[in-house]
Amino acid sequence: MGQLFMVAAKATGAEPGTMEALTKYHAGNVYLSGRSKAGTAATAAVVASLTGTVSAETTGGLPLFVATDQEGGYVQVLAGPGFSTIPAALVQAGAGPAKLRADARVWGKELLSAGVNVNLAPVLDTVTSPEFAPSNAPIGQFQREYGYVPGQVSNLGNAFAQGMKDAGVAPVVKHFPGLGRVIPNTDVSQNVRDTETTRNDSALEPFRTAITNGVQWVMVSNAYYDQIDPANIAPFSPVVMGQMLREDAGFKGIILSDDVCSAAQLKPWTTADRAINFFAAGGTMLVCADPGSIPAMYDAVLQKAQSEPDFRTKVDAAALTVLSVKPGK
Repeated sequence: MGQLFMVAAKATGAEPGTMEALTKYHAGNVYLSGRSKAGTAATAAVVASLTGTVSAETTGGLPLFVATDQEGGYVQVLAGPGFSTIPAALVQAGAGPAKLRADARVWGKELLSAGVNVNLAPVLDTVTSPEFAPSNAPIGQFQREYGYVPGQVSNLGNAFAQGMKDAGVAPVVKHFPGLGRVIPNTDVSQNVRDTETTRNDSALEPFRTAITNGVQWVMVSNAYYDQIDPANIAPFSPVVMGQMLREDAGFKGIILSDDVCSAAQLKPWTTADRAINFFAAGGTMLVCADPGSIPAMYDAVLQKAQSEPDFRTKVDAAALTVLSVKPGK
């Protein structure tokens, strides 16, 4: 069951809580968080300390997915010798798709050389206009968008994704179904709502193209979508994850949450309920920025799976999805 969790590990060195999540709770996935300027060799040593926990007793011998946020610009976890300084997506866009794909392959090879095999990028959110961008706290304010029309975002963002795949790193497209229309940031604000995006919105084009191209990872945002499922934030929404991703888009890969442990948007729910709600709604892998939350989440999911057959079926399906993606990333 640990394959259903992706826990944070500080990029400069994992803390005891992370190591406990890996060894005691058998978490099968980690992501390097924070910031490190130590370079590829030092990062590889940190990763080795994490992958060294893999054994028949902990993860059943299954390799770890090791991820990080290497978008570029304001969002680049890993820097220093061996890592390029990656520009923000809005600047990357100026290179055009062919050059961007080639550049992303280089950036992906740098990650792989440090043992990182999943990149929590690219951002495929379409910010509605240059004028609105400064007000769009999660994306536009930091130039994380590839443009202001879905077609351009699709061409460029998916060029980045393809470059990562060329390098042997799995790209994670985010934040489905889009954060380009919200004002507050779900990381630091509660009740963040998108009042416009619909189930058949043009802003979904970049995500649909990514899925058609074979991307195996989609991260859902933590926002509410009033025109889609006003009662549930996206990671608790069977409409967003089950109907839109699985049925409408035909996605068969890993539906990844955004961080549900430290984000302000999740404050109304207990730690245990966050995990239960995510998997009950059809999520595949839960991202947790706080390793200390893993024991309560793991125990809650296990207990519910043991007592409720319908929930166990969902948990088993999620685990099988992770296992099917692992061999090929």
